[in-house]
Order: sequence, then structure tokens, then C-alpha cells
Amino acid sequence: MTTAQDLDVTPTPLALLLLGREADPRSERGVDCPGELPAPSDPDLVERARAAKEKLGEKVFVLGHHYQRDEVIRFADVTGDSFRLAQQAAARPEAEYIVFCGVHFMAESADILTGDSQQVVLPDLAAGCSMADMATAEQVAECWDVLTEAGVAGVTVPVSYMNSSADIKAFTGRHGGTICTSSNAERALDWAFEQGEKVLFLPDQHLGRNTAVREMGMSLEDCVVYNPHKPNGGLTAEQLRGAKMILWRGHCSVHGRFSLESVREVRERIPGVNVLVHPECRHEVVTAADRVGSTEYIIKALDAAPAGSKWAIGTELNLVRRLAKAHPDKEIVFLDRTVCFCSTMNRIDLPHLVWALESLADGKVVNRIEVDEETAAYAQQALERMLALP
Repeated sequence: MTTAQDLDVTPTPLALLLLGREADPRSERGVDCPGELPAPSDPDLVERARAAKEKLGEKVFVLGHHYQRDEVIRFADVTGDSFRLAQQAAARPEAEYIVFCGVHFMAESADILTGDSQQVVLPDLAAGCSMADMATAEQVAECWDVLTEAGVAGVTVPVSYMNSSADIKAFTGRHGGTICTSSNAERALDWAFEQGEKVLFLPDQHLGRNTAVREMGMSLEDCVVYNPHKPNGGLTAEQLRGAKMILWRGHCSVHGRFSLESVREVRERIPGVNVLVHPECRHEVVTAADRVGSTEYIIKALDAAPAGSKWAIGTELNLVRRLAKAHPDKEIVFLDRTVCFCSTMNRIDLPHLVWALESLADGKVVNRIEVDEETAAYAQQALERMLALP
């Protein structure tokens, strides 16, 4: 098994010092296990996190995404996917500080949905999202110009995945579109096609394609991919006019790594295995899987699975490891044979969390995430359209 390595950032009163640490060799359990991170952080950090959180009391509300490492999840008041966590933050108006253990676009959504008196903190500003970064406001504006020149902008409705920046959500709201999650993408697309003839789906091509073809009965020929790095997106006006789904050329660096070969290999290695993958995976992987669903769907499916059942899970490794520990009566393995954590999500480690909490306890707000008023207003319009979906 490929051994994961971790960067352990130890906070001091003035700074965070970067220290490298090898994974504990005792964690080597063979390729069938879901992988291991290094041993938990210094117990002193655990106590410092506990003490700072206790001092802050109801002033702080800590959110932990499912893909976070265990040492962070243990201090989360709520765990969930990105949208559920943003909703949970908005439902805690008494919390002065929202500490979001996730990535940047998630903290932006929390800032949009929470009150003016609340401050959202991201423990490490480097915790971004490669998928969200694949669509910039300038690129999407240029795309809309291309659609306008092709004569299709007037019949195109933008639908943006929750995994997008505030700027892209604002673009979506400004042009009458809606946001979607991996669990309600079909409902969002149904709504969008009631409003227009075409959909511009941002920024994950795989979720858009899988939903359109697998869930809604469209063909692959109904979909075209807009590449922002090519003139006119690499598409002709005729292609744009003939398409139903205009997919942005973006993807998740974690889910995109799973291959059809991964599915074939695990079926040969574990007879009777159930392959369960996230819809951010490539279309051929989704087609070859037994079941497909969002992060919450994956968790519920494993909770309901009978003892003795075998599962290969195609999603982020921290979650797969946690599910394997929670269900020792089932065989749960990572779909790929090599370890793959979400590198940016894993930037939120216990040292960064301790630093953020202790700073707040000392009256200093660090790494605050703020979305400007105009962007937030248009982004909220798109989010509210999603909330209004039947």
C-alpha cells in the first residue's frame, strides 16, 4: 500500500512552524485497507483545543466536513456535506464565530447564509478546492459571451454545483439560474429545463453528465464540454446550438482519479463486492458501479448494509476509513489501490484548528472569510432558488 505522509503544523504564540513527519509503519495493513494517516497529533494539542473551545462556549460553532481527518472531526459540533454545514451555521444565530473545517468555497457559502453579526473563520486559508478553481468569474463571463454570439444565451439556464466559488454562484444568480448539490442535481436540472432549452453546468462536468445521462435519460451526444482554455471553448456555434447540456471542463481531483480499471480490479480481487461511487466520478466508472450517490447517500447506504457485505467505495479516503471503522462487521475498502486524500481538505489539521480557536479565545479573529455584499446578494438568490426546489 502506498503510505500517506502528513505535514504537521505546530502552532506557537507567534507562528505555525512546518514539520514533516513520516507515517507510522505500524499502520501498514496491506492494500485492501482504506489507508492510514500518521499517528494523532500531540496530546497537548488535543487538550489545548478542548480548553479553547470550552472557554469560547456558545460563542463558537465548529463545522466539520465528512472529508476531514478524525483529529479535527472530534471537535466538530456538526459533521456533514458542504451545504448541510452552511445551513447548520445559519441555524445558529447565537454563535458569534463559525469555524469551518472544510475548504474555501464552503466557508464562503456559510458567510453568505449567516447573519451580519457572525464571523466565519477558515483555519487555513490554503484549504481551497481544485474543482472550484477551475472556473473563474472572468472565464465564465467570456463563456456567456460565446453563448450570446452563438444565439443560445437567451435559452440557456446556468446551474452551478455547490462546489463553486461565491463569484460563480453570483453569476448563476444574476442569470436566473440555481445551485445544486450532488443529491438534488436531477431536481435542479428538471427545474432549469422548465425555464429554458439548455443548461450551462458549472464547474464539474462529471456530475452534470452523469445526472443528465444516468438519471434523466439524455444521451452523451446531448452533452458538449466547454473548455475555457480554448477559443470559443473549443466548440462551434453549431455544436452549442445542438447541445442540451453545456458542461464546463472541470472535475474533482479526488473522484476523477477512479478508473474503469479500478472497478474491474476490485471485482476480481473481492468476489461479490458492491461498488459504490460518488457522481463526481467519471461516466464510465459510474456506469460500471452498482450504486451511485452523494456523500450522505454513501453514509446511509453503509449504515443500512447487512453484516458480512462487501463494499468498494469511490470517494475521499478519510470518509472511507471512518466508515470502515464504524462498520467492522462489513468489509469496506477504498476503490483505488493507492491512497488518495483530498490534499486541500487535509490542510485543516489539529494544529491549525488549535491556532484558530486559541486566537478567538484571546479575542483575535483570524482567517475571516467575507463575501462582498453584491456578490453575496446574487449568490443568495441562486441558493434560495435551490432551497425552493420541490
